Formats: sequence, C-alpha cells, structure tokens
Amino acid sequence: MNYIIRTADTADIAAFTEIYRESVLNGVATYEIDPPSFDEMRGRFATITGSGYPYIVAVEQTGLILGYAYASAFRTRPAYRWLVEDSIYLAPEARGRGVGKALLHDLVRRSTGLGFRQMVAVIGGAHPASIAVHRSAGFEHGGVMKATGFKHGRWLDTVIMQLPLGEGSQSAPRLDAYPATMDG
Repeated sequence: MNYIIRTADTADIAAFTEIYRESVLNGVATYEIDPPSFDEMRGRFATITGSGYPYIVAVEQTGLILGYAYASAFRTRPAYRWLVEDSIYLAPEARGRGVGKALLHDLVRRSTGLGFRQMVAVIGGAHPASIAVHRSAGFEHGGVMKATGFKHGRWLDTVIMQLPLGEGSQSAPRLDAYPATMDG
C-alpha cells in the first residue's frame, strides 16, 4: 500500500466524517453512539487545528484517505498543558496494514516538536490492535478502567497508555512558556 502522511486540511473533513461514522456505528474506539454530522466534525477540526495541535491524514496516491490522527488537550486545566491525547481512526480497508502505526509515529514526532512532554492514549474497548500499535511505539500500560462504557450491548473497559515525549519528566518545562500550540 503506497500512501503519504500529510497535514490535514478542510478538504479532508468529508472523508473524516465517513471514517468516524463507521467507527461510531461498528467499533468501540469511541464511546459516541450517534455519528456526528459533517458540520460537527468541521467544528471539531477547527477547534483542534485552531489551537495549533497536529492533525494529520494518510492518503493513497489515488487520493483515497485511509485514516487520520490528531493530538488534542487531555484536559484543559493549565497544569495539563504539557500533555496531549492521541486519536487515530482508520478506514476499514486500511486496518491491519501499518497505517495506524505510521500515523501514530508521525503524530508523536510532531507533538514532540511542538514541545509537549507526554502523550496519553485512552483506548476505548481495550481494543487489542490499538494496544499493540501503541505498545510498538513505546507507550507503557498506565491502567485499566473497568466497565466505563456500554455500547453494542456490552460493557467496555478503557485502557490508558502513556509515552514520554522529548525530555518527558527528566526536566522541568519553562513555566513562562507553553508548548507551541498554546497561547496562554
């Protein structure tokens, strides 16, 4: 499979909406029950990119979008500003082909370059493939929250994984500075 990873733009939102729709309806990576509309997805995209967080897409040479990934705030309290949460969604035909792994590695690189110190993965449904992709990128198991979601007629666990970025916790950040995405 030949594809490139590039920064996402607004022309990609329709494809993101369809990929996410399939994940909402058939998967457990997200605990949403009803797929968001195109307008809602456009608003989410604008919020994330408008804050300067990385938002990327994997695209085949034919132009087919295989998947997308982004980093966003884990929480909005100021002390969390050095931590981002990753999100990765793939089209069904891209799963199991290394696209998610490539997106995650690129997202880690971009987030590190922006000055973030930690990345957390909140893995809905404790999905084994997602856990394996994160483990392959160096994420460590942080814990399991049991029965945190009820979807598709069953209770779902959530796995937390974490990866230090750059210097991680080896040094204190400059408290007068925010990561590149934050404006204070």
